[in-house]
Amino acid sequence: QLQASGGGLVQAGGSLRLSCAASGRTFTTYYMGWFRQAPEKDREFVAAISRSGYSRNYADSVKGRFTISRDNAKNTVYLQMNTLKPEDTAVYYCAAEIRGRLTGSIGEYDYWGQGTQVTVSS
Repeated sequence: QLQASGGGLVQAGGSLRLSCAASGRTFTTYYMGWFRQAPEKDREFVAAISRSGYSRNYADSVKGRFTISRDNAKNTVYLQMNTLKPEDTAVYYCAAEIRGRLTGSIGEYDYWGQGTQVTVSS
């Protein structure tokens, strides 16, 4: 089970840190990803991280502004979001992938959290 938190309302240029806590003992076997879905738009890839945290991948739209990280001791993955823009407004979802692929493909992910709302005002 994945539980995302940390969303909220922030002004453009501000920062937020999202967290996604995983239950169970298998967190270290998962590659983890963050996705987002804006109103009336398809869900899109944001960032992914390998089991160790050594490898990461980002969507072009967030490179240099967002950082994905994980703490395997806490079974938690984070998304630090800086220099937020109104176009970052969306529901953010965390997801887990069990086959060991650093992928941005939604269909490759096996488990999903419930989402947390991020709203960036201009």
